[in-house]
Amino acid sequence: MPRAGLDKDPHDVAAMFDGVASRYDLTNTVLSFGQDRWWRRCTRLAVAAGPGERVLDLAAGTAVSTAELAGTGAWCVAADFSLGMLRAGRHRGVPLVGADALALPFADGVFDAVTISFGLRNVADPHAALAALARVTRPGGRLVVCEFSTPTWPVFRTVYLEYLMRALPALARAVSSNPEAYVYLAESIRDWPDQRSLAQRVAAAGWTDVEWRDLTGGIVALHRAVKPAPAQRRGR
Repeated sequence: MPRAGLDKDPHDVAAMFDGVASRYDLTNTVLSFGQDRWWRRCTRLAVAAGPGERVLDLAAGTAVSTAELAGTGAWCVAADFSLGMLRAGRHRGVPLVGADALALPFADGVFDAVTISFGLRNVADPHAALAALARVTRPGGRLVVCEFSTPTWPVFRTVYLEYLMRALPALARAVSSNPEAYVYLAESIRDWPDQRSLAQRVAAAGWTDVEWRDLTGGIVALHRAVKPAPAQRRGR
């Protein structure tokens, strides 16, 4: 089964996720000790979508996060470059679109909110992906990034990294359809920037009012931002 490298070649990453699609949701629940459900609820609340709004869920995988968002009454579309993941989520009853984060097939300013959960670190160029998300968001629209981050308590951080690099791959061998993929996923989490560094990246891509909230002691962070109006971008 394929395992992507940290150069994050899009074809390798997509093939790797195709290989884990059949048991992806179960594996995530087991490896996170059920925290994935709470992280999805927190993301939904941070997106704060309402009936009639249009929401893009990028790197949606099997669309379990999209279905969570759609429960608000918003029109939500799941986009992912792994067609295997999208096929695994066909039963969820939300629109599914095969899409590359660096070349989104949507018009400018069509979404009221955009979100990406546990996918930004798998993109070859996160800055370009954040800029692409800004392009398809209307002025005043919202961005929410849910991503693994850096635990804030030093002792907990040490324990977490030990679990991440040793126990997580071992658990994946018991439940995943492609356990080797979780070696890459652990490495990508370890190498990902911390909360403040990611906030700076979000701002550099053209978003404003960037803030974050730690979940589960900083294992995960929710970053929220707003697309500025044209006058704001010109500095007036």
